Amino acid sequence: MKKRFYFRLILILLVLFLFFVSFYSLPYYVSKPGMAKELEPIIEVENGYEDEEGSFMLTTIRMGKANIYSYLMAHVSKYQEIYPLEAIRSEEETEEEYNVRQLHMMANSKQAAIEVAYKKAGLPTRYDYKGVYVLSIEEDMPAAGKLRPGDRIFKVDGHEFPSSEKFIEYVGGKSVGDKIKLTYIRRGKEGEVTVEVQPFPKEPTRVGVGIGLVDDKELHVEPKVEINTEDIGGPSAGFMFSLEIYNQLTKGDLTKGYEIAGTGTISPDGTVGRIGGIEQKIVAADKAGAEIFFAPNEKGAKDSNYRAAVKTAKDIGTKMKIVPIDQFDDAISYLDGLKEKK
Repeated sequence: MKKRFYFRLILILLVLFLFFVSFYSLPYYVSKPGMAKELEPIIEVENGYEDEEGSFMLTTIRMGKANIYSYLMAHVSKYQEIYPLEAIRSEEETEEEYNVRQLHMMANSKQAAIEVAYKKAGLPTRYDYKGVYVLSIEEDMPAAGKLRPGDRIFKVDGHEFPSSEKFIEYVGGKSVGDKIKLTYIRRGKEGEVTVEVQPFPKEPTRVGVGIGLVDDKELHVEPKVEINTEDIGGPSAGFMFSLEIYNQLTKGDLTKGYEIAGTGTISPDGTVGRIGGIEQKIVAADKAGAEIFFAPNEKGAKDSNYRAAVKTAKDIGTKMKIVPIDQFDDAISYLDGLKEKK
């Protein structure tokens, strides 16, 4: 009987221990290699060319709050990284605000990718301003508890504004104690809230309602294009989006039958920018069978993504070719000169 009792006690304690190490959060984030995802199934240009022999792939990392188990595993795993909380989330930023910021950066990267691809294809683009998008809210300011990250404010006191600058100018011109009415959209439903203008605690000479915001713009193009990224956040897939969109807009197949992965932000002028986790993305691309990997070159900087990618590729023994890219046009030139895969 005693043996059975002690066995059950040890079992219960073991379960409690495993529960503790799995669910107790530490003030760190852990990142690890994610996946390489083919882009043709998630990007659709209306009546576009979809006869790719190979494929373009975005690459991801998996990022999450550390528990005791994941923290210990990251210490002994070569391609897992540990980041202190403040390195990932800005000061006083909540988990909800962080997620909203990541999704907004993804939305911006989509728009920039579409703009770059359509301009390269000689097709017009047009933006419509829809309001301001709430990224964050200061705890001790009037908007706290009334607005949420992700809300789209499109009217102030019944007036619409052509940019976030005009919105800030209007609110900043109010006096302490003045009340303003904000009309917003949250999850498809319209709402209104009245807030009092107050000075910012850290900048008492400046007044506002305590929201961090950016412009919410809608891009219009013909033919239409849809990019279904679900819950993938961040801006690092923008460059690869632009390649897939351009490939569907134009005759011929830029992939030439190769499996092509890559990463990098994309600016409306076609500049390909630095991203985080390049080493982990090389690992993910190699596991997915990529033959070519485009990496941000950063104009040849000593600590560029490209140099880190080359080092990692050598370290893991992959045959994947790493190609340095500074501009969207660099990738197009490379692909135009690529021989068809036999």
